[in-house]
Amino acid sequence: MSHHYSGPDWGFPRGDPRLDLTDLYAFPKPGDAGKSILVMNVHPSAHDYLDRENPLGPTAPEAFAPEALYEIKIDTNGDAVADIAYRMRFSSSAGGVQTATLRRVEGAQAAGADDSGQAIVEGAPVSTGLEARVTDAGDYRFFAGRRSDPFFFDRRGAVNNLQFTGDDFFADKDVCSIVLEVPNSALGPKEVGLWHRTLVPANGGGWIQAERGARPLQLFLVLGLSGAERDAYLGGEPANDVRFVAAFAHALEHTGGYTPQEARRVAGIMLPEILPYDPTRPASFPENGRALTDDAVDAFLALLTNGKVTGDKVGPHRDLLAEFPYLGPPHNG
Repeated sequence: MSHHYSGPDWGFPRGDPRLDLTDLYAFPKPGDAGKSILVMNVHPSAHDYLDRENPLGPTAPEAFAPEALYEIKIDTNGDAVADIAYRMRFSSSAGGVQTATLRRVEGAQAAGADDSGQAIVEGAPVSTGLEARVTDAGDYRFFAGRRSDPFFFDRRGAVNNLQFTGDDFFADKDVCSIVLEVPNSALGPKEVGLWHRTLVPANGGGWIQAERGARPLQLFLVLGLSGAERDAYLGGEPANDVRFVAAFAHALEHTGGYTPQEARRVAGIMLPEILPYDPTRPASFPENGRALTDDAVDAFLALLTNGKVTGDKVGPHRDLLAEFPYLGPPHNG
């Protein structure tokens, strides 16, 4: 799910940080109302223990796992089932260089788990240095590679009983990004719902979901689930999220002092875990998409604590770009 709190403490998906989701963003393209920008971030190097304790940390030879499937799912009719999917596969590293293939699929196949679809981009180079290597394909633009992590949060304050000092732990951290510029006509005729996921080959054929998410920091609540429930959540589909409302509500009663009735109401806001997005309106999390400068942490803290904590005193990063791919260059170039 979208977060920055996995790692050796709670485990990377399948033990591989390249499968680990951090954040999903969706916002109208600046200066062009007919297009949208979708950002899927994975493979965090944001943990101070990552290099020390995990051999597949930020120094891993490949930014993206070549055996994996990376997906952005789009629900166009409000039933929490994907009607469109963008699928990314990556080559093995050859001479230190990976390439990417982007496919688009619609209908019943979009709700499934395979690597089929119409190829939109093939052989796109993955960026590993400071320069963003962008691939144009008709109405689409594509980027994949290491970037400055746009997430901002006082992480140390979070683990210190929410005693925030305004120290942005992520100010100098990197992440691996997939950035798509898509025509709004390719998203559907009205508001859509978005989520992202990673998949790996299953024993005996097919694919198995490694992780999924849409809303930032909901890992806090998922960690409160039992081991079996947590696995079911991470491997599940938004359309089935109603089964987790009671568990989320219980956690909210504890963290925010909600009454049982109010806790269930708020849990119903958080589930199904989908990011709503209407490309005809400005992005503003949590109501509509998520811009790179939206303070999603403050919104989550207010919800988690029932308004007792409303911010961590940290603001957006200053290295964002005014043009595609919008995320700043990596710190470790």
